[in-house]
Amino acid sequence: MPDHVLITGGAGFIGSRLAKRFLAHGSTVTILDALIEQVHGDDPRTTSPMLQSIADSVEVIQGTVASSDDLRRALAGANIVVHLAAETGTGQSMYEIDRYVETNVGGTAKLLDILTNEPNDVTRMVIASSRSIYGEGAYRTADGRTVYPPHRADADMAAGDFDVHLAGEASLALIPTDEQARLHPSSVYGITKQMQESLIMTVAPTVGIEPVALRYQNVYGPGQSLKNPYTGILSIFSTLIRQGKEINIFEDGLESRDFVYIDDVVEATFLAATHAEAGGRVFNVGSGVATTVHDVVSALFAAFGAEVPTRVSGNYRLGDIRHNLADTSALRDVLGYVPSVSFRDGVARFVEWVLTQPVEGDSYQRSLDEMASRNLLK
Repeated sequence: MPDHVLITGGAGFIGSRLAKRFLAHGSTVTILDALIEQVHGDDPRTTSPMLQSIADSVEVIQGTVASSDDLRRALAGANIVVHLAAETGTGQSMYEIDRYVETNVGGTAKLLDILTNEPNDVTRMVIASSRSIYGEGAYRTADGRTVYPPHRADADMAAGDFDVHLAGEASLALIPTDEQARLHPSSVYGITKQMQESLIMTVAPTVGIEPVALRYQNVYGPGQSLKNPYTGILSIFSTLIRQGKEINIFEDGLESRDFVYIDDVVEATFLAATHAEAGGRVFNVGSGVATTVHDVVSALFAAFGAEVPTRVSGNYRLGDIRHNLADTSALRDVLGYVPSVSFRDGVARFVEWVLTQPVEGDSYQRSLDEMASRNLLK
């Protein structure tokens, strides 16, 4: 029998693409999505290309994982659940704490409560976890030990020292973080993602459901929201370039992230949901390449064929990490998958798509003002 897949948050950037992948596989797809204005605009049926791309091919339930009734309706007949629904954004999570915890943790708890106590057909559940649960991730000391530094101190960053430090160690070198690394998130968002993952990986096996956790790195590509100021620097910087405005580069511009293209993320998620060997496993989903903010700006300028002024301001956000680099060997060894789209190629495809979209307003500056008013942006 073909799979019946429920994708929570299924009208979003990853979910809408994943729905198409399952449809191509012959699956029946139901999506549950709150269709919030921050992501989908004020009239999602007309303002959300992500929703429009799948609305005629899947069952769309507008609802929230915070509602048990919405979850029950969405779960009917599903044998695979891909749980993407979550409030996202490291910065925003630091001052909208209740909303993040209610949706991310509370919604996951409601989902598991139903699966535990009520009849259902679910046999596999994939949770979209996050690289944010690692905090600063893995580093190597001068004598070759692997260590996990604590969160950076406000006082150090205020003095212009943005590197990570560990007492008693003169120098630390960034290395890829694997799935056995210490978990110590530095933001409310990261804490909620760790709790989501822990709940599902702990509870699901007790009721006969195989769990799989995917720790997504920084996902980007055509189709991501250009309206949401918390969606990532590629969207933010692209909008600034199209508006001809200055780009404020935080810290010293040498902070880095592991950017992974949307098509690679979708394929890894599809394999995690359908591959027998994935059951009970945790996988990093990334490119395995660290890209600095300076590199991001350079790649965008090249793709747009245009430049705007840039300023390395030394501003920083509390809760941000310095670097992010994933060890993706488990993804290769167990699922047989290696992400294939390079950052330069991915940015070129992203910018080609961006140029077909309307230029969005200045919601990014509003988000910065909100953080600054709470002393979270320095």
